[in-house]
Amino acid sequence: MAAFPEGKSEERKHKNNPNGSGASQGQWGRAWEVDWFSLASVLFLLTFSPLIVYYFIMSCDQYHCSLTDPITDVLMGNSHLSDIWNKTPSLSWKAANIYLFWVTFQVMLYILVPDFCHKFLPGYVGGVQEGALTPAGTVNKYEINGLQAWIITHALWFANAYYFHWFSPTIIFDNWIPLLWCANILGYTASTFAMIKSYFFPSNPNDCKFTGNLFYDYMMGIEFNPRIGKWFDFKLFFNGRPGIVAWTLINLSYAAKQQELYGQVTNSMILVNVLQGIYVLDFFWNEAWYLKTIDICHDHFGWYLGWGDCVWLPYLYTLQGLYLVYHPVQLSTANAVGILLLGLVGYYIFRMTNHQKDLFRRTDGNCKIWGKKPEYIECSYTSVDGTKYYSKLMISGFWGVARHFNYTGDLMGSLAYCLTCGFGHILPYFYIIYMTILLTHRCIRDEHRCSSKYSKDWKRYTTAVPYRLIPGVF
Repeated sequence: MAAFPEGKSEERKHKNNPNGSGASQGQWGRAWEVDWFSLASVLFLLTFSPLIVYYFIMSCDQYHCSLTDPITDVLMGNSHLSDIWNKTPSLSWKAANIYLFWVTFQVMLYILVPDFCHKFLPGYVGGVQEGALTPAGTVNKYEINGLQAWIITHALWFANAYYFHWFSPTIIFDNWIPLLWCANILGYTASTFAMIKSYFFPSNPNDCKFTGNLFYDYMMGIEFNPRIGKWFDFKLFFNGRPGIVAWTLINLSYAAKQQELYGQVTNSMILVNVLQGIYVLDFFWNEAWYLKTIDICHDHFGWYLGWGDCVWLPYLYTLQGLYLVYHPVQLSTANAVGILLLGLVGYYIFRMTNHQKDLFRRTDGNCKIWGKKPEYIECSYTSVDGTKYYSKLMISGFWGVARHFNYTGDLMGSLAYCLTCGFGHILPYFYIIYMTILLTHRCIRDEHRCSSKYSKDWKRYTTAVPYRLIPGVF
């Protein structure tokens, strides 16, 4: 599902076509044809992903975060599926109004408030920015104002908590399952609307991919960059707002609930808020850079992104904080420091690896990485229209350690989140399991594309950098 953007150690130079509009569409996005395995995977995800989210949240609400007790109860005859369902809070008008206000507020911040943060924050890139070239040769413009939206939202949250008292800081936790139904409604509505739009009024017909398979097209998307008007871009909005802006608010609500229930906020809850808060802020600080990543440059907008960003991300990426409401953990000083260091080192690796790639790309290799000029492998490929392209694949710095070392840092941070919860239950460790599967799959998917694209040059690259994630292991 939705995950943070990946970095690629690739610098693209276009020969005989400076705008790059002749690049092969075969190198972009999802498949043109669907094999049986892809279709089976799509049907599996469409069927079971919503059930997985419900099961995890229900397990916390009714079984104190045990993933085995619900199954045991049903198998032993102590409970029936209907009993579990009947105990589940239903959609409420209160939750619907909260969610409607939330989404409307984020839409307004996105399309009505031009970015001003870039005018006074040194190093921050905001305002109107250009995205990457699309398969049809279009370069879209985006209003980058996610950091601003995050700051305004959280300033109002803290103003309410400490001064206005319009609503309880625990409002998200207190309505968590009713809000789940609202998030599902938005996710399915956005995905369905995007599919209908692609047939009848696409933003750019040349950037659409139709396989003829309804299920695959619905999940993986047809339109590359569906838009309403000039500025409302579905991919950028749903990738960053409302899910990621909400991520830190959700954690704050969990912390407030812990304070309400136990009279204190544990150091484990503080760690979750701090470490995940750093990650969220990093996302918005580098939102302009995000325009050049796989989610924007390759993925089409379908259920995978629409529902995933509305439901999967805010509900399953915040399981650690939810678990700590039901099972408060006070870590020893040594354990707390160790987890903090693991998270910070992981973040450093993640950020510096991406920084090195970005610096190499911007300067065309005329820079210094770890104090010396970076080494690279010159590659070439030919697009379907006969245009020849040249690329540079860096093999210095962190990109010489492993081909996807930014993912390694990402996984270190993910593990740190989970370790804050101790070892009482497996539920909070879902995140590291999921991210390991997701990022490993992304490694393989990306390398398959690069292998087909660069052929012998890619073999030279993998010989120079033999490991994907962990040097000496994988």
